[in-house]
Order: sequence, then structure tokens, then C-alpha cells
Amino acid sequence: MRLVLQITMCGLLGWGLSPEVTVAQTDALPLTLQEAGGLAISTDPWLSGSEYREQALAYEAISAATLPDPTVSLAAANFAADSVDINQEPMTQLLVGVTQMFPRGDTLALSGKQKREMAAQEPLLRQDRQASVRSRVEQLWLQAYEAQQAVALIDGERALFEQLVDAARARYVSVVGSTQQQDLIRAQLALSRLDDRLTGLTQQRQQAQRRLSEWIGVRALADLAENSLEPSLPLSDAQLKLISQNPQTAFEHVSLHPQLLALEQRVAALDTGVALAEQAYAPQWGLSASYGYRDEDQLGRDRADLFSVGVSFDLPLFTANRQDKAVMAAAARVAALKTEKQLKARELVANLQETAVALTRLQDRVQLFDATLLPQMSAQSESSLTAYNNDNGSFSDAVEARIAELNTKIERLGIAIARRQRISGLNYLLVAGQSMAVPEGDN
Repeated sequence: MRLVLQITMCGLLGWGLSPEVTVAQTDALPLTLQEAGGLAISTDPWLSGSEYREQALAYEAISAATLPDPTVSLAAANFAADSVDINQEPMTQLLVGVTQMFPRGDTLALSGKQKREMAAQEPLLRQDRQASVRSRVEQLWLQAYEAQQAVALIDGERALFEQLVDAARARYVSVVGSTQQQDLIRAQLALSRLDDRLTGLTQQRQQAQRRLSEWIGVRALADLAENSLEPSLPLSDAQLKLISQNPQTAFEHVSLHPQLLALEQRVAALDTGVALAEQAYAPQWGLSASYGYRDEDQLGRDRADLFSVGVSFDLPLFTANRQDKAVMAAAARVAALKTEKQLKARELVANLQETAVALTRLQDRVQLFDATLLPQMSAQSESSLTAYNNDNGSFSDAVEARIAELNTKIERLGIAIARRQRISGLNYLLVAGQSMAVPEGDN
């Protein structure tokens, strides 16, 4: 019953988990880093919402570029008040009229263009969303993966610490003395601390997977597949160094980022808004036509029906407090959005430079750990353990050396994870959007 409830809730939340996939099967299939990112993108409801917004703006562009509906008027005019007789007075008539208003200047064309420009930013926003979702999901996956791998490292060392406890207990039983008792206590304490670390790491993994489930549902609770933490960089070491030192080079790499291109589309739409506000200086025209039917007079003679046609327009003479201010407000909005684009460009450049520096330093640390620290810690651990077994060293030195080696391995894992997370962030910063050409609409 609980399994059915879990699957139903996943379907309601839009994660697309098929009814055939059970929790047991989900746990049996390791979750890869690439699968997590792809699944999050394919089930992201924001992307569907963006497509609907684009469609709405496309429809609004057609509507905004269309003439307003004509106005039809029906009237009974000039009836005599004493008799309300249609043939008593010569000017009594039944009127039907049509009035068509024409918006000012190029208002129709500019309104449709502005809507199309607003719609053109949605594909760019979707490109940015896909890249950012993938980066975010990869960060969460790597957090859970780090905890999983750290647990594996500790599990691999736990057997040795259990052997040390057994050895200390055997010595304590065979030789009475405070030193052997302290050794047994130290060994048991080290083993208890390992168990506590295992509990803490398991908690970290579960928390990261629960956060990951926000994006991919129950699939996030599966075991994580083995993944290479040394992927190829999208940029060479020389390029990273140049980016970290030269903001202009960094800007060249992020200049086509979807966020910046989307802001350019918004600026273009607001520029069109300025031109739209300027149309208020042009008069608004109206064309009207009416037909008046007159009945025969009281003597039975025909009366000619009447036809009228007219043109109306307003005169924008007092523009200081209306049209001028509207144009100035539209121009101010453009200037404000351009500053927002500058700030976003600075942010992307700073993030790219900071990521380039971090990747360089993390790679240096990886090389230091692999070439020096790990071999040295391993040699020290083996030496201390050998000395203790030969009664030439203390038990505490052997335990501390082994713990230090384990901590170094876990720290090396953390550096590799941090580097892989930085690469994920770098991939997001280097994603290039495709500028959308705004099609000309029918006026």
C-alpha cells in the first residue's frame, strides 16, 4: 500500500515515474551523474511554463498589431415630442452608423514588434534554466557521492581498527599493566569515533539525496553509480590562467551567455517601448459613416434618405506633462535595464575568474596529495604499525598514524569533489545562448 502511494505522489508531482518502476528496482539501478541532470531537465515544469509564456506573447503580438473593432451605432433621431410620429417632421430618421478608429502613428506595428521581442527572450531563458538546473543537480549529486565514497573509505579501514582492538585486548589479557589498558581504551575509542563518522556521513548523504529528490523524485534515493572525478576541462590550463588574470578575456567567454542575451532582448523590447511612447505625439484618427432612413411625409410623398461621412482626430498640443513624460519614463526604463545587464555581466565575469583560480589551485592540491602527501601518510602509517607489532613503537602512534592516513584520503576525496563541482559551475558559465531573430509581423 505504501509503494502505491509513493508512485502516485511522484506522478502527481510531475516526475514521470512509470508505475512499473518499484522502489526496489529504483534502489537496484545506480543513479549516474548524467542521468540525474537529464532527468531533472526533462521533468522541470518551469520549462513547460516558459513555452506557454512564449506562445501567449506570440498570440498577443498578433492581437496587438490588429485594428480595434469598429463601433456600430443605432439611433432614432429628431422625432416630434408631441406625437413621436416618424413621418411628421422632415428630419425624423432612423440612423445606423459605423465608426473605425485608427491608432496613432505606427502604434500597431510597434506593439506587435514589442510582443515578439518579449517572446524571443523565452528560448534564451530556457537555455539558461536547463544549464543552471543541470549544474544545481550535479552539485547535489556530488555532495551525496562524496558522503557515499567517504563511507566506503571508512568501511575499508574499519576492519583494521577492529584488528587493533582485538590485538590490544589480547595484550591486555596476557599482560597486566596500565599501558595495555590504555591501548585497549584508545583502540575502542578510535573505533567508536569511526562509527560516529559513519553515522554523520550517512546523514549527509541522505540529506543531499532528499534535496536532490526535489528535482528528480524518488530516483534520487538510489545508490550512486561510480563516476570519474577527473573529467576533461572545457578550457586548457593556459586559458584558465589567462581568464583569471584578464577580465576582458573572461567577458569574451561569457558574452554569449543566455542570461545576457535574454537581457538584450528585454532592452530591445523596451527600446521599442520608447518608440511606442513617441507615437503619442501623432494624432489619433477616426472614420465614421452613417445612413439615415426617412419615412414618407404625411401626404405620402417620398423623402430622400440621408448619408453622412466624417473624419475625426485629436490634437496632441499640450505634451509637456503627458507625452514628454511618458517618453522620458520609457527611456529611463531602458537605461535602468542596461545597468542591470552590466551588473549581470560583471557577476558572470567575476564568477568565471573565481572559478578559474579555484580550479587551478585545486589541481595543484590534487597533484600535491597524489605525489607527496598520500605516499608519505601511507609510509608513516605502515612504519608506525610495524614498529608497534615489533614492540618498538607505541600503540597510540600506530592508531594516530592510521587515522591521519584515513583523514588524508577523505580530504583528497573532498578536493576531487570540489574540483568536479567547480567544473560543473564552469560548464554553466560557458554555456552559449543563441540570439533569437525577431520575425517581422503582418501589419
